[in-house]
Amino acid sequence: MEKSFTIGDRTFVLDQDKAEEAFAAKKVINGRKTEAFNLLPLKYAWAYDLYRTMKNNHWEPEDIQMQKDIEQWQGSELSESERWIIRMGIGYFSAAEGIVGDNIIHVVRELVTAPELKLALGRHAHEENIHADSLLYMISSLGINPHECEAMFEQIPTIKRKNEFVTRTSHELRRDVDLTDPANKKALARNIFVFGQCMEGTQFYGLFGMILSLYRQNKFPGIGQMFRYTLRDESNHIELFRNLFMDLISENMEIWTAEFKQELVDTMKEAVALEKEFINDCLPISQVGLNAAEFCQYIDFIADRRLEGIGLNPLNPGVQNPFPWLAETMDIKKEANFFEQRVTEYQKASALSSVDDDEL
Repeated sequence: MEKSFTIGDRTFVLDQDKAEEAFAAKKVINGRKTEAFNLLPLKYAWAYDLYRTMKNNHWEPEDIQMQKDIEQWQGSELSESERWIIRMGIGYFSAAEGIVGDNIIHVVRELVTAPELKLALGRHAHEENIHADSLLYMISSLGINPHECEAMFEQIPTIKRKNEFVTRTSHELRRDVDLTDPANKKALARNIFVFGQCMEGTQFYGLFGMILSLYRQNKFPGIGQMFRYTLRDESNHIELFRNLFMDLISENMEIWTAEFKQELVDTMKEAVALEKEFINDCLPISQVGLNAAEFCQYIDFIADRRLEGIGLNPLNPGVQNPFPWLAETMDIKKEANFFEQRVTEYQKASALSSVDDDEL
């Protein structure tokens, strides 16, 4: 079907059939090759919806008040264990956020072909920059020697092992990849699973819980606030990578074999083991409201939710959440509701100061 537009003495003819063919050729991978970043018509509407949500959630670290955190850090009311949790959080996340952003830009965004997917992934990478910037803001505010942070992610074995676990899936895709090869399709799917469900979706949650536990005790209110906003971002990142994974699989069902499913479950099992080792380094002794065994159970609970969310079998069927109070702020299905149902929902940087402590 053709449609023509006559303007003066010139006629322009548009072929709808060709336009529909171009739309049908949009795919997660191996889609239509074009230099034009043409979003419309949207095929993956969920990606554009997530992009708009992420954009509306924009925040800047400098809008967070850190005076109370500085007073606590310099004062005598904190235990060394509580200070250690903050150091481990800064030491791990200052490397991890950059690793995630680098993988998005140089691996996943390079390989997907639909423009709306690239749009959402670009926003995801931008938010990782904000998170990395927030770590610098914490370090400078508290007066922590930045060389200590570098030493932590290079010299503390449990941090180093967690980082190596994810970077190995990134390195194997930093080359010209033939994505018509099922082995390479699996490698990309594995990468998206590792970064979305294992790393951001599971391994980030141990420290999120610890820092929000301290925040609940009126310790580190500024850092706690930043982690709350980071957590809200992460819920969107997990959903972005979950949807991307599911669409990639649905368009390439030949790779969704029993063997590949088991490989992913085993990968999550490795991620959980690494996270539990890390948790025990963060909490070598118990604190008030902070117990390593309970956080390890929490990671089992979160990991099973991630597996079940993409149709895989859980590692620990029936495991319970040991922190019911955290469910509203940390569980992925409720994270959005937590913010959407509050009149103080933060959608612009100017609203940062309006979120009250008692909302947790």
